Parts: sequence; C-alpha cells; structure tokens
Amino acid sequence: MPFPLYLLALAVFAMGTSEFMLAGLLPDIASDLDVTVGTAGMLTSAFAIGMIVGAPLTAALARTWPARSSLLGFVLVFLAAHAVGATSSFPVLLATRVVAALANAGFLAVALTMAATLVPPGKKGRALAVLLSGTTMATIAGVPGGSVLGTLLGWRATFWAVAVLCVPAAIGILAALPASRAHAAAAEGPALRSELAQLARPRLLLALLLGALVNSATFASFTFLAPIVTDIAGLGELWISIALVLFGVGSFAGVTVAGRLSDQRPGLVIAVGGPLLLIGWPALAMLADNPGALFTLVFVQGALSFAVGSTLITRVLYEASAAPTMAGSYATAALNVGAAAGPLIAATTLSTTVGNLGPLWASGLLVAVALVIAFPTRRALAAAPGPARQR
Repeated sequence: MPFPLYLLALAVFAMGTSEFMLAGLLPDIASDLDVTVGTAGMLTSAFAIGMIVGAPLTAALARTWPARSSLLGFVLVFLAAHAVGATSSFPVLLATRVVAALANAGFLAVALTMAATLVPPGKKGRALAVLLSGTTMATIAGVPGGSVLGTLLGWRATFWAVAVLCVPAAIGILAALPASRAHAAAAEGPALRSELAQLARPRLLLALLLGALVNSATFASFTFLAPIVTDIAGLGELWISIALVLFGVGSFAGVTVAGRLSDQRPGLVIAVGGPLLLIGWPALAMLADNPGALFTLVFVQGALSFAVGSTLITRVLYEASAAPTMAGSYATAALNVGAAAGPLIAATTLSTTVGNLGPLWASGLLVAVALVIAFPTRRALAAAPGPARQR
C-alpha cells in the first residue's frame, strides 16, 4: 500500500480517538457539567450529525482544492475545536463537537476519495482497511488511553491530549503529501450535479442504508459501554479501558480480515458476519454481568461490527465509482448517520425496565433490520466488482 495512506491513517487515528473517546468519558462529563448521562450522550450524536452534514458539504466545497491544503486545514480546525472544548461549559462543548465533526467529515471525505485513487482498481477494500486502521488503533490505544487520562486527570485533559495528537498528523500531511495533488477528477471528470445524481442508484442506496444500520448498532452499544462495565458487571472505572482495548483489538482484526475479502468476496463477509453479529448483541446483554463473558463478547462484537461495516462501506465506494470526488463523502455520511442514530435510539432504552442493558438490545434490533433488508438483495451485495462496475 502507498505510504501516503499511512499518513492519512495517522490523522484518522487522532480524529478517531476523539470520536470514540466519549464512550469512556460520559459519566465524568455528565458529573462535571451537571447533566445526565443521557444528555451527555448528545455529544456523540452532535458529532455524528456534524459529520453527516459536513461530509457532502465540505467534499463539494473542497472538490477543486489541492488535497494537501484541504487535509491540513481540516486537521488544524479540528485541533482548535478541541482546545476550545477543553475549557468550555456543556453548551459550548456541544457546539465545538459540531465544528470538530465538520472538520473530521471534510478530512475523511477527501481522504477516502484520495485513498481510492492511490491504489489500482479492485483494491479499494485494502485501501479502506489501511485508512480505517487509524480508527481501530484509536479504539485500541487512543480511546483507552484517553479513558485512563480522564479517570486520573479529568475529561478536559483528554480533550487537550487529542489537540496535541493533531500536531504530528498535520506535520506529516504537510511534509509527505505532494503539494500538487489537487482533485484532478473535479476538473476532468463528471460535474457535481452528475456525481450527486448517483445517489438515485438503488444499489448505492442499499449499501448506504445497510452501512448506516450496522454502524448505528455499533455506536448504540459502544457509546454506553462504560455504565455496562461499572454498573452491570460491577467493575471499577479502570476496567472501562480494558473493555475499550478489547473492542479496539477486535475491530482491528475485523477490518483487517474484511479488507482482504471485501473487494472480491463481500457476500461471504456479510453472510457469515451478519448473523453472528445479530446473535452477539443479545448474548452480550444476557451475559454482561459475567466479566469473562463480557470482555470476550466485546472483542467478538468489535471484530464483527467492523468486518461487516467496513465491507458495506467498501460497497459504497464501488457503487459510487462514477462520483470520483464525492464517493468518500457518501461513505462518510452513511457511517455517521448510523453514529448519530445509534446513541439516540439507545438513550431511549435507558429509562425502560432493561436499563443500562437497553443499548445492547437496541443494537440487536438494528442488525436484525439490516439483515431483513439484506436477505432479498444478497446477490447484489455479493457481486464482486467487474470492469463495467468500475468505470
């Protein structure tokens, strides 16, 4: 894989740390800012909503800009948003999450599009796996580290740490990405209206919908994992970091395996991983009071969630190949529709009789809906990209 892909993954690591770290910080933020845990969960949804809106908007605005300048600018805005958020009240923190999300969305939309152009046709899944390794490494190292830092020094220290992480990412982009690499596809390829028209294609809409549903299931439970570890399993706060590490290791394994299969055998990943993912969420809800089972299933669900989810997002990139500058924004929007909807759906279950286990049951229901939709369309999902599909 080309070296610039790994530089992009470094920036995705910093941004992924920010996006996922709230799973271990929500109780601390809620207590410090005098809001409920459910209200604090809005920070995750606000971030995701900002990315949903920001992905197509920033991609459209930046489609004719030099890629290096765009990526560097997005990283610097992301850094500034965290510096302000670290010193803020809840309303301002909520606003900075939206600003950070807009910057993250712009970066990821441009990065996904660039990643697809850096590799030969038929290897988009491998390129996506490298890029998403930044996210999975964030769940392995960045998020648990942030959780420990938050436990020891408070959640504001974690926000400052993310701002510091952006510095080497910005330096790497400035030093190693070619300055002349503009979005040539915007000048030589289809017009913006033509790229937007691709959203009417049924296969693209199917991949977007399924990707959003699977990611919503992931975020529904991941956002509220901390109270499951402490209140259901009865473990101390530092065990939250262990759970997050296991989820991250699982997600890294899942996206790595899927990256080698999703280009030519996407149907296999979905047919095997989808049902197992469906079984895993209710199993986790029923066994969450057993620490051994909890940690095992957190690892397994991380692997399955990212394997199935990344495969579906790879399908988005293939199905949107006729939209060379906007395809990354469509994939980003699908991921974050799920990231926004999942915590909101999960939050409604916290006040029911199942309490903190509600998000796990909600995740199972969301995966079930995805599989019901996917089953009659399985042939379209299983089709490997042929020459005609990559034009």
